Amino acid sequence: MHSEPQAPNLSQSALQAPSLVLGAAVLIAVAAKVQIPFWPVPMTLHTLAVLAISVILGPRLGFAAMATYLAAGLLGFPVFSGSPERGIGLAYALGPTGGYLLGYLLAAGLTGWLAAKQGIVGTFGAMLAGLLVVYVAGLAWLAAFLPASQLLAAGFLPFIIGDLVKIALALMLVTGFRRMRA
Repeated sequence: MHSEPQAPNLSQSALQAPSLVLGAAVLIAVAAKVQIPFWPVPMTLHTLAVLAISVILGPRLGFAAMATYLAAGLLGFPVFSGSPERGIGLAYALGPTGGYLLGYLLAAGLTGWLAAKQGIVGTFGAMLAGLLVVYVAGLAWLAAFLPASQLLAAGFLPFIIGDLVKIALALMLVTGFRRMRA
């Protein structure tokens, strides 16, 4: 009795990774488009999506998802918050918010790496570290567009309360996801 040759057994995670990255990039794009009335400025869910995805998928896939999102935006797809009204593609990325986009990319890898195998407190700390990276990169870039005396008022203070709320929501999502997988 002869048996049929078996096809190579490809790892399930190797097959799932591209789908997870693409799906996560789409979620980041949708989150960037959602505007919620908030004080002092409306907020998007961009920060929530990037940080939660980075923790759930880990540093490599979280970084890849954010890089995929950025690539789509740089190619001219209107995935960025405020696009196409405020521009698309490279023109948008080189504008005042370009540093924040770079910060999200760096934060995705850092947050996923710091949160690996951490409990709720460590994950919260990882998300805060990721948010710090976003602000440092964003404000450094924004300094090319505004005088230093206006940086905090324009690029930090209107957003920090909303971002802290989004971290709390992301932490709840991640905690719920982890409990479901346990």
